[in-house]
Amino acid sequence: MAATASARLNFRVPVETERRLRAAAEAAHETLTEFVLGPAQARAEEMLSAKTVVPAEYFDRLLSALDEPPEPMPVLAEAARKARRFVQR
Repeated sequence: MAATASARLNFRVPVETERRLRAAAEAAHETLTEFVLGPAQARAEEMLSAKTVVPAEYFDRLLSALDEPPEPMPVLAEAARKARRFVQR
């Protein structure tokens, strides 16, 4: 981690957890901060990237479209009437 520290996190952990984290960080040839923050940052990215943000207008149009009655689609109706080639048992 080459970034300059600009904030500090303080939290308590059980003594045994601290001992294991320090031992694991040493085994990985990392500082305790690098060892703990690496996975935490990856998890934060995973969680934040899972959110899909769309403009409010788009979302409003989507909700309005869901309220509209469905329109018949003859092509799909015809496909549904055809005999199935594969049968799941």
